[in-house]
This record gives sequence, structure tokens and C-alpha cells, in this order.
Amino acid sequence: MESSSEMSAVPSNPPQTNDYDSFAEAYAAENEVSLNNAYYERPALLRLAGELTGRRVLDAGCGSGALFAALRDRGATVTGVDLSPGLLAQARRRLGADADLRVADLTEPLPFDDDSFDDVIASLVLHYFEDWGPPLAEMHRVLRSGGRLIASVHHPTADYCIERLAGRRPDYFATSNWTDEWTMGGHTAQMSFWSRPLHAMTDAFTAAGFQIAVISEPQPDPAARDLFPEDFELMATGPSFLFFVLQAV
Repeated sequence: MESSSEMSAVPSNPPQTNDYDSFAEAYAAENEVSLNNAYYERPALLRLAGELTGRRVLDAGCGSGALFAALRDRGATVTGVDLSPGLLAQARRRLGADADLRVADLTEPLPFDDDSFDDVIASLVLHYFEDWGPPLAEMHRVLRSGGRLIASVHHPTADYCIERLAGRRPDYFATSNWTDEWTMGGHTAQMSFWSRPLHAMTDAFTAAGFQIAVISEPQPDPAARDLFPEDFELMATGPSFLFFVLQAV
């Protein structure tokens, strides 16, 4: 899950961050139509997922349910988990009472048997974690052999450039924390993320038992050009997110 708000790193790390419950309704509305989500990340992720009819899919970090709905529309049997009860309430409102939605912490054991899913989709969630080991281990466990993890994260060079533009001299090769202030629906929230270099990402995937099939740096949907003319040019000429397709081995 992710916001379309412009990222502007701030130096302090406030005591309470990533409180999606406090602005769940506003976030759901923003996620539905934003350039980053509706015209860039979600379409790119769905293209990588391809044909889904009959596949069992875990939407890990399902947020307010926009991706869940798209996966279900493509014929998948979808289960969604998220840490935020507020976002899950928004997802339930959108998806209906029969949607399989559960509160779960991706850093803890997931409430599923081994080999439960054909695909796990982690849409803009891994960059919330300092240590990718526990969530990747659980994603690997619940996937069948040969199943796929399809993940999107902040692009490491985008994070690096944001820090440089803010006047700081970050270490690209370090795993480091940064915070951002989001404002939507009249509510301001502090968000905390972890940046890491590309090699640290691929090392974490292989250590967890995944084989890298695809690394993708897509461009936004051309339909967004007229809707977001200034931001479209920025996004079309520099990557914001990085996408992976990984196979469980």
C-alpha cells in the first residue's frame, strides 16, 4: 500500500508513524485515482501478474482493497491481509462481506498453512521493514513450490535523489530509515520507510529461497498524460518504484 503524495524527506523520526487507521478513508479515496497508484504501480503490477484465472493469490498488505478487486476481477481466488483494521474496513466496504480479509502482521507468522497460495503479491509494502528476512520467509512458506512473489518497492535511486535534493549526502549502500509527511483529506500523518541498495534487495530474496525471474522499471499508463501533465513527465523520465517477479524454489 502506498500514497501518491510527493515524497519530501524530513530528518526526524516521530514517535508514531505509519498510522493508516487515522486517515484510512482519505487514503482509500486517494489510492483509487492517484497517478502513482491507479496509473503507474497497480497497472504495472497487474501486467507482471498476467493470467490469474483459478490461481490462489495472497494480497500481502492489501490496504483498502483496490488491488484485491482487480485481482478478483481477473479470476483469482484472493485473500487479503493488512496490519491496519481501518484500511481493512474500507476494503470490506468495497469488496463485500464475503471477501477473505484478515488482520495480520507480515513480520509475524501468517495464519495460513504451507503451500497455500500460487502467488503472493506485495504491493509497496516491503520498504516499511528494516529486516526483510521474516516477511520474505513467511511469504516463501505459504507459497507452493514454483509459486510467485510479485513485489513492488521504492526505487533505491529515487530515495537517494530525494535525500540529495533535500541537501543531505546519503549513503546509497546503507540500509537507512527516512520519514515523510503525507497530507490527504485534511489529515497529516508521519510515514516511516527503509531504503536499501538494489544488491541488498536481491540478496534478501535469494536468501529467503526465491529465484529472480524479472526486474522491471515500467513507465506510467499513457492515459495519465492528460490527467497529470506535469507529474507524468517526471514519472515517465525517472523511476519511482522497482518491480520484481520471484519464484519460490
